[in-house]
Amino acid sequence: MSRKLLAQEETSRTVSTRALLRAGLDEKTGNVVSPGMLAERVGWCTDLVSGMAMNLLSKHFNSRDVNILSSGEDAEGRKLPSNAWMALRRLCWSAAPPQGVRVNDRIVRMAQEHAGRALRSAMWRADLTSGVLATWPVNPTKRTAAEWEQVRAAVPSGQYLPSTIIRARTRHVAKFLTAHGRLPVDVFEVEGTPRIPRMLLLSACDRQQATIERLETDPARALLRLQLPTRPDPAAYGDWTWVACPITLPPTVPAQAVLHLPTLRTVDGKVRVDVAYTHAVPMVQSTGHTRALGVDWGLTTLLSAGALRLHDNGRMTAIGVGGQFRAAGVLAKQHRLRRLSERLHTKSDQYEQLTGNHNDHPLAPKLSVLRTEIRHVSQRRSNLNDALAQAAARWAVDQAIAAGASVIYLEDLRSLEGSGMGRTHNTRLSQQVRGRIADRMRHLAGEQGIAVVTVPARNTSKLCPHCLTPLRHRKAPDRPTVTGWKWAICPNSDCGWQGDRDLGAWRRIAARGLTHQAKTLTDRTSGQLMIRRVVDELEAKAVVTRPQTSRNDRSKTGPTRHRSTRPAPRRRRTPSPALPRGRAGQRPEGHAHTDRPQLPRAAHRNQRVHAISTPTNRHQPRGAALGAGFHLHAHASPPRWETTPETNSNSGSLS
Repeated sequence: MSRKLLAQEETSRTVSTRALLRAGLDEKTGNVVSPGMLAERVGWCTDLVSGMAMNLLSKHFNSRDVNILSSGEDAEGRKLPSNAWMALRRLCWSAAPPQGVRVNDRIVRMAQEHAGRALRSAMWRADLTSGVLATWPVNPTKRTAAEWEQVRAAVPSGQYLPSTIIRARTRHVAKFLTAHGRLPVDVFEVEGTPRIPRMLLLSACDRQQATIERLETDPARALLRLQLPTRPDPAAYGDWTWVACPITLPPTVPAQAVLHLPTLRTVDGKVRVDVAYTHAVPMVQSTGHTRALGVDWGLTTLLSAGALRLHDNGRMTAIGVGGQFRAAGVLAKQHRLRRLSERLHTKSDQYEQLTGNHNDHPLAPKLSVLRTEIRHVSQRRSNLNDALAQAAARWAVDQAIAAGASVIYLEDLRSLEGSGMGRTHNTRLSQQVRGRIADRMRHLAGEQGIAVVTVPARNTSKLCPHCLTPLRHRKAPDRPTVTGWKWAICPNSDCGWQGDRDLGAWRRIAARGLTHQAKTLTDRTSGQLMIRRVVDELEAKAVVTRPQTSRNDRSKTGPTRHRSTRPAPRRRRTPSPALPRGRAGQRPEGHAHTDRPQLPRAAHRNQRVHAISTPTNRHQPRGAALGAGFHLHAHASPPRWETTPETNSNSGSLS
């Protein structure tokens, strides 16, 4: 997008969205291409591209060629182009189709782009593996402090690299050591040749292979034209024809956005399209923030968030009491699907041992059914994680918009591992979708010009947000002598703060971010904003001032309004009318179902659509375990809007 089209304080942003190719029109014959035939022809083209890419990758997946490509210069010292296919052509690494198959040069480009991306990504893994091998510890399962310093010094940017990545690479090398009795030479001995995904990267092509443009009559639709083969092994250029495919764009794509050539994938006999587009968004600032939203991760309470205001004199105060996004019911369903998937995998492994992968074995049909069911359960788990990530990120961004915050400070838990907390807690920590939630949060916040910055998680739940005194964690507020982890009490007599540890953590995170905002950096590889280390001088200023106690007279001046001790269920808010004089029926109250003897089981609990009251006993998401649905079991504190926002967001919402 040209800078001339951008207004002041705006920048261009390129994102992608998903769509579906339902049919097409063969421009040569004028025949309609059915969805099945379209998926078949795209699959033929995908097989040709992936086959050529795999042959090219297997030739150059070695230490010498990867170092040449990653150096960024050719043999004459000229800088290599940024496009992978152009860099490979500069190095004279060409791809050829199978004998007797005729393809145009743009198909070869896509194969070279696939192989070039895979080779470039291997360089980072090669450097990481070399650093781990050079500082191989005495005990691979547990490094000492000195060994951690050595490996971080040997790995590029190892000082800020999450420890989970180093441990995972150490486990890979240890597995090779167990199998072969020696350490590998490099990463190319540990890993085999990576597989090429079956997709068409049309972004590597030009108008001679594919074009995309919006329809003038309907901006919500676009027309994709591309050349596809008419047979699996096209022997001449006549076996390639132009196919015009209409695309219905999602409502999240702005009308003024510039469309780019998409990526095509075949999934379950359908052609999926990843449409990239560029549009104008408000510019994100890394410093100069006076209102910030702090977000803390939890286990059953997935997110706890609240806003702080930074005054001119450096004093920080809380805006409200914050809110929580509880997803215990959704996580219960996710754990149920995980257990089902584990049982299916166990049974499938047993059948594979019995059948020996012979198709004529009597158990082969049952093994095929098990594999199909495993894919189905995996897809359900993936969809559930996507819905949870979208809902949690949407809630956090809504909290920031409602509070008028220009930045979201997110706790950095990339190094968190589920260990030493018991089987249940370890599994729950490992199954969290923190990375996906953070990515969705950055996407939704970027549409509103809100920055998302990760801050170190050190001592965010350990120290008091008002005086930085180490907290005492107890079981519950009514059990102050029983050691626990949920309820925090400040032992400082001058402070005396106590509350939920997560509610104190988001205050610490937001205060740390506001005091360290001058230390905000942009990561080179990911482009994400982050604060990498804590400065003691600035941390001493990260104190939230407690609100002043009101001295107004609150004496009772009249009778107390009567409140029912038994509130009406959430689906029956409309009162019933008076009985008619004549003989007539009575309409049901509100929107209650007339064909059910009772309300759904989720409606009997003391909760509303978007919020849940403080339960009198431990929260037990029984409805989710029985499959009551997603939105009945994701409870979140609604944002307290100061004014009704009038935004131009096209990001959608899960409410």
